[in-house]
Amino acid sequence: MYFKQFYLGCLAHASYLIGSEGEAVVVDPRRDVDEYLQEAEARRLRIRYVVETHLHADFVSGHRELAERAGAQVVFGAKAGAAIPHRAVREGDEIRFGKVVLRFLETPGHTLESVSILVVDTASSPEPKMVLTGDTLFIGDVGRPDLAGGRGTPQSMAGLLYDSLHGKLLKLDDDVLVYPAHGAGSLCGKNISTDTWSTIGEQRRSNYALQPMARDAFITMMTADLPEMPAYFPMDVEINRGGAASLAGRPSPPALAPAAVRAAADAGAVLLDVRPSAAYGNGHLAGSLNVGLRGQFASWAGSLVAAGRPVIVVAEDEEGAREAVVRLTRVGLESVQGHLDGGVAAWDRAGLPLVARPQITVDELRSRRREIPTLQVVDVRRKGEYVDGHVPGAVNVPLDRLERDAGRLDPARPTAVICAGGYRSSAATSVLERGGFADLANVVGGTSAWIAAGYEVEKGGADGCADASPSSSRP
Repeated sequence: MYFKQFYLGCLAHASYLIGSEGEAVVVDPRRDVDEYLQEAEARRLRIRYVVETHLHADFVSGHRELAERAGAQVVFGAKAGAAIPHRAVREGDEIRFGKVVLRFLETPGHTLESVSILVVDTASSPEPKMVLTGDTLFIGDVGRPDLAGGRGTPQSMAGLLYDSLHGKLLKLDDDVLVYPAHGAGSLCGKNISTDTWSTIGEQRRSNYALQPMARDAFITMMTADLPEMPAYFPMDVEINRGGAASLAGRPSPPALAPAAVRAAADAGAVLLDVRPSAAYGNGHLAGSLNVGLRGQFASWAGSLVAAGRPVIVVAEDEEGAREAVVRLTRVGLESVQGHLDGGVAAWDRAGLPLVARPQITVDELRSRRREIPTLQVVDVRRKGEYVDGHVPGAVNVPLDRLERDAGRLDPARPTAVICAGGYRSSAATSVLERGGFADLANVVGGTSAWIAAGYEVEKGGADGCADASPSSSRP
């Protein structure tokens, strides 16, 4: 049996190619599918099936294009209601190719249609060697239960998840390998490990959500403090239900002169600056949104850019612009009208204005807090991160809620924005700039650097109201 995991860091997404005796299956493919086709060709494998563990919400799958180009059949759990020709599988159904058997388990809880896939390599053993768990079981976590799209409450879904975990997956032998659809950073779980595979035994021992507990206790735990669902999730589910259009042969968005970019912005296009925060801070187009390519670009772009709104990409070079377009399609954002030809340098040469955004260290932040009594520090991390430790007095407004909740802040006050390391906070400064905040600074290094410097840390509380006494935290 040939087995390969494809891991896409910017989406924390894992997909799989399994082959045997010239035939293959791809599980949970990403939107751009050339890599699977190239790998299959290199291994002299013909892709016969494209299997989805569920209707993904956090990215757009390439199942339709891959099946069309490979001459394969799409496979979904029977409850998916997929709107394209497909094979619907239920508990115990099998797919056989070469000497491999894929046996399906219905494991609802993250979604109603979720399936897990037992992989049996009959050449070595009649017992399952591994299980592909989709978003039901992660490494260190389990799937969030609030993405059923109105087909179940978080509580009812959490109950189903408990049953799937304890009634099916935890019945497997300890040495069965676990391969999920996502890793650390995915919004489909709360506490996912940086590891991309494990074993049932190790998860039984170390995964907080798999520890012995009553079903009601599990439901309470899994439905507490759920992160807000990104706005693009329902859109991606529906795209995946019907199958996304092919990317093959699609022309790249054109390079646009500065005058054309300015006209597009005046007409309402989003200027999406995909450069690192330092470059953005050094000079950017007024009103542009900074979501750097070097972080979890696709997820944050999907959260911050309204679906269907025209987008102009501002990148360091043409390669960066092309990469941004591909990553945007992975979350269903396909309204890119073009990119700024020659980047910010061309804009500057055209005599058009640029805006600088100060990038300050944690030492400078500490000094500013002493010297500027009116300084407001805005922590844009998620609530759980904030509660674990933050700059004393910082107001917590998570990045994905910032545009909506910016009214809680005073645009007339000097403002320093902080996150874990400087990526989200740079995006936040761009959101606040568009909201009329003028005296803004991004804290490079973020709360991690603040703690490492040994500065005072406040714990507990939420939404800017700490409930614990400040304590000193040192590395």
